[in-house]
Amino acid sequence: MNVKSVRSFALIAGVLALGAASQASAHHSFAMFDMTKNVTVTGEVKDFQWTNPHVWIEVAVKGSGDKAGSSFSVECGSVSVLQKQGWTRKSLKPGDEVTVVVHPLRNDALGGSLVSASVDGKPIGRSE
Repeated sequence: MNVKSVRSFALIAGVLALGAASQASAHHSFAMFDMTKNVTVTGEVKDFQWTNPHVWIEVAVKGSGDKAGSSFSVECGSVSVLQKQGWTRKSLKPGDEVTVVVHPLRNDALGGSLVSASVDGKPIGRSE
């Protein structure tokens, strides 16, 4: 390979790397969540999806307000991130009484990004 070919290859590789980095950054954006607010939701675990790229918790909201019985979706980190925090695939199961603290969705839909969770008053994982 001559010097011109090596430079061309390096330029193309750099452009591709930048493109891939920007796509990864966009995918992992938290822009949809209001990171300045915390909302606490208590209810019954309807579904616990221990999957990548994000673990999900579906909670049937408890209480007597207008959102009682509604499904609240909680987006969590990846399996490996939660494992490092002490979670396991058995941390939650359908029927568990759970309290989650989330950064709520900006559009006021029933969902948020996990801050912490507890079952029967016992925290899941360890706080970082």
